[in-house]
Amino acid sequence: MTISKIVGTLTALAALASLAAFAATPTTKMPAKSSGVVSISLPGDLGFAFKPGPGSNLATSLCLSCHSEAYVAMQPPLNKTVWTAEIVKMRNAYGAKISDDQVAPLADYLTANYGTP
Repeated sequence: MTISKIVGTLTALAALASLAAFAATPTTKMPAKSSGVVSISLPGDLGFAFKPGPGSNLATSLCLSCHSEAYVAMQPPLNKTVWTAEIVKMRNAYGAKISDDQVAPLADYLTANYGTP
């Protein structure tokens, strides 16, 4: 028997041993799909909340579907014009469900609490 045949045989045996070991591994049954509500905490958000004030509920209901509160708060201090442009961009480019009558109050809140006049 040649060296190349021995190596080929050993390779085939190693592959069969790997398959046998894999086949012998017990499987874990996945849990049934839960119909309950699952909640998560985003990194850096534990204990963080939007600053209270007029518009905080609006910010919570509109912004948190995509962003964490900490993410909004860590933005550079933007003026109302830039906050308004960001809100419109979120609506137009990314499909955020923000109506025309919600843009100004949301921009007012973000400017007052996370921006510059």
